[in-house]
Amino acid sequence: MTSAALRSRAWKLLEMVTTPLLPSDYLDLVSPLRAGTDLRGRIEAVHPETGDAATIVIRPGRGWRGHTAGQYVRIGVDVDGVRLWRAYSLTSPTDRPDGRVTITVKAIPDGKVSNHLVRGATPGTLIQLDQATGDFVLPQAKPAKVLYLTAGSGITPAMGMLRDTEFDDVVMVHCAPQPQDVIFRNELHDLVADEKLRLTEVHTDRDGMLDIARLDELVPDWAERETWACGPAGLLDAAEKHWSEHGVPERLHTERFRPSVVATGDGGEVTFSATGKTVDADGATPLLDIGEEAGVLMPSGCRMGICFGCVTPLKAGAVRDLRTGEITEAEPGVLIQTCVSAAAGPCDIER
Repeated sequence: MTSAALRSRAWKLLEMVTTPLLPSDYLDLVSPLRAGTDLRGRIEAVHPETGDAATIVIRPGRGWRGHTAGQYVRIGVDVDGVRLWRAYSLTSPTDRPDGRVTITVKAIPDGKVSNHLVRGATPGTLIQLDQATGDFVLPQAKPAKVLYLTAGSGITPAMGMLRDTEFDDVVMVHCAPQPQDVIFRNELHDLVADEKLRLTEVHTDRDGMLDIARLDELVPDWAERETWACGPAGLLDAAEKHWSEHGVPERLHTERFRPSVVATGDGGEVTFSATGKTVDADGATPLLDIGEEAGVLMPSGCRMGICFGCVTPLKAGAVRDLRTGEITEAEPGVLIQTCVSAAAGPCDIER
């Protein structure tokens, strides 16, 4: 008998002994991060950064393929018995000696996952992982002059780049309500002291929101710099317009955590037919959020219409694309992205 046949026979015997569980169920208990299984990670530490932000240190499973600075990772976390998926920028360098990776999470109002990670995550917790993805990354040829334009948690992918690659001439303009709200502030000021970064902090509680035209004063040569911008939609919209008006749109690279909402509808009653739940929804809240609030297990990924991880059949009714205002009506085989679609009247989602 060949060795392969012996292994197959031994596995079948194990299945008989462990029924109704499978041998792999027991292996998950002993070695959950092993190769050949669903990619997981283990939270090993939680380091507070500000009053509402924390860095999560994760040991990824053996199937982890690494990342490029600036990319994000989707993680699956069980909150109140429901597995929820969110995407977070990786803030660790690509060559961290211990092989761990980090994400830095800012708790947002009513954010189930962000609040759980910042205030409730504990070392030893297992999470689900996807491979790193995203094109908000540095080019292979290192730019001579770099500008990072960030606000709030938009600093996280930029920090991953700063930790990974040194530049001869790099400037950062970062916006936060107050000095104590600046994530990574001590490390940023250490880089300034070592002359590895020129930093301008805009404290919006005192100075108001950044007027993009102030870049002429803050960074006089901004148009000559390769720029990576990440933050609220208003900042990015203003930056894209500013760079375009000055004829250098190709030098601006943006990362959005949420889509730009340009149109909303009247809402309506949403039925999740697979679970039998029915809820009232407004015309501005994505169906993904509506479903999660109702306790429906909703697939999701980037939450801004890029990864198509939230695609779901629309069985009846109509929905509105929040980015374009386009109406999609139910018909056989039609699929919608729940993260960027809101109810446009009564509708039935196959969840």
